[in-house]
Amino acid sequence: MDSVSVLTSRTTDVAQSDGNQGKNQLRVGRLVKAHGLKGALKLELYTDNPERRFVPGAEFTLQVPEASPWHGKSITVREYRVMNGNPVVFFEGVDDREGAEALVRAILWIDQDADEPEDDAWYDHQLVGLDVVRDDVVIGKLVRVEHLPAQDLLIVKPSTGSSQGDEVMVPFVEAIVPAVDIAAGRVIVTPPAGLFEELAEADETNGQGDTAE
Repeated sequence: MDSVSVLTSRTTDVAQSDGNQGKNQLRVGRLVKAHGLKGALKLELYTDNPERRFVPGAEFTLQVPEASPWHGKSITVREYRVMNGNPVVFFEGVDDREGAEALVRAILWIDQDADEPEDDAWYDHQLVGLDVVRDDVVIGKLVRVEHLPAQDLLIVKPSTGSSQGDEVMVPFVEAIVPAVDIAAGRVIVTPPAGLFEELAEADETNGQGDTAE
């Protein structure tokens, strides 16, 4: 079986690498809702560069259920706009609300040149094993990355305050993971209160329970 090259990003996923063409498939958005009566769709963006990715004529591969009439097909951008603060896209051949409704929840993929990396993106193997640092203190080790439809999760094994086997799921978003320093071997996190402390508190409670008469 060919190896799969997976890139992790705060906003973007890269799936299987095409060794013949030197390209990856880059996930750049999800169609979340029909907008208006002329075929427009609201976008959930997985790219930092929507104006570059959604230019007229850009072609996307669609990830849709097998039962969808769009399964196995691609689609071409006709127009991209920001309307009332929301990114909205129009596609060739989608001219009414009914057509747009058929595309709701589709995920959009586009070829990415191997020498054109997305900003703030790392391969999984670059992240696994890094120290997880909060307030200049190492609080754990990054043991794996999980790719979910909505976002990626960094799975962290805390170094203190937890029982063996406990893991913390950290959403890989800039508000919580503001910096990744591959050279220094660390990931900087600013987790919300309680994300790691709950494990420590549970561990202390379990310890007290073991000694109580």
